[in-house]
Amino acid sequence: MFNNELLGEIRNRFELVDHCPYQGKRIFFENAGGALTLKSVVERSKEMAAVPDNQGRDNPASHELVDIINQSKSDIRTFLGATEGPVFVGESGTELLFRLISAAILAVPKGSDIVGSSLEHPATVSACTRWSDVAGANYIKVKHNDQTGSVTAEDYLPHITENTAVATILHTSPVTGISVDVKAIAKAIRQISPNCFIIVDGIQHAAHGALDIDGYDIDGYVISPYKVFSRHGYGIAWVSPRMSTIEHNRLNGSPDDQWELGTRDTGSYATFSEVVNYFDWLGGHFSNSADLRERLVAAGKAVTLHEKDITDVMIYGANGVSGLAEMDKVTIIGGNDNLDRKGLVSLYVDGMASIDIVSALRENGIRVHVRKDDYYSGNVLIPLKQDSCVRVSMCHYNTVEEVVEFLKVMRSIITRNDNS
Repeated sequence: MFNNELLGEIRNRFELVDHCPYQGKRIFFENAGGALTLKSVVERSKEMAAVPDNQGRDNPASHELVDIINQSKSDIRTFLGATEGPVFVGESGTELLFRLISAAILAVPKGSDIVGSSLEHPATVSACTRWSDVAGANYIKVKHNDQTGSVTAEDYLPHITENTAVATILHTSPVTGISVDVKAIAKAIRQISPNCFIIVDGIQHAAHGALDIDGYDIDGYVISPYKVFSRHGYGIAWVSPRMSTIEHNRLNGSPDDQWELGTRDTGSYATFSEVVNYFDWLGGHFSNSADLRERLVAAGKAVTLHEKDITDVMIYGANGVSGLAEMDKVTIIGGNDNLDRKGLVSLYVDGMASIDIVSALRENGIRVHVRKDDYYSGNVLIPLKQDSCVRVSMCHYNTVEEVVEFLKVMRSIITRNDNS
């Protein structure tokens, strides 16, 4: 766990860390809906928004914009752990998943199998469903484990054949908070269908530990920067060299591996470099290496450890305060003891509506979110026979004190309901 001095420095680098401009003082446990924004990102956004010039012109401002984009692409590759393959920005993570998945499905033979899982976000499922229908492919959905809130290579294997041409994987569920072993699933797929295009949704995962694209053996990875301390309005994608040149939407005459459409916002690239700079700074507290990648990995490991510690406090308690595991009628989705949990606890309370719990927490200055059995979360909640759950999502700037306050309020809410 971070010491108090470092945690204070970390929190000081973020906007609105303990208060909302519309509500006042609050604890922010809604990071899966969009993490806090770095102060440097806000400053850089304002700076870049004022520049009227575009890339590709013969003037100093234009040349500088190109340099900023090129530097950011280098930063993104280092952050992702990807030594090769294009990186590019798009409208959002969802839009980029649609773009990658549609291109992959249209590039493989008609009648191919497209394999994903029931754990996945509708961005992936919707893209696979639509484009499988368009291309005459067979969409196969692997059932995830309701009890663990995850899916494994063993779950995928019975559905993988030589006819499997595209596969999708969710790195971490935004509903259960449980991560998936991407490397193991990709390895299992490659053993049977070595040329399969493998596309990963890393949107929920990216803020919670170091990424390693080179180690995953995949073809596409997508993140949403607003969940990694940047801002809304863009997504980031990486594609492998072999996938980069398949037929996809691009301007006639442009390079075969060109994926950007139109003039992009230089501020998108510039603000993600600020995210990398932040992790570089944080990693410097845990590594003396002169290598940026090693410092980013060190930061990722430190983030993972801190988030595990505060998640354990939420589940098991601390400072004489009971955790969720000891509260009557509380059920944690994915189980109490789940080593693959990434800073997120989703729960429901017998006899209480989740929306009422969220409202009561809000009235006590604690920001969480309700997930319902709709097209976003029904894939997880319906098999559990739950119409909703309370999602409590943390990041590494959250503190033990904030978690303990949450537990106290949760206890009072449940007790008050029992006595009513």
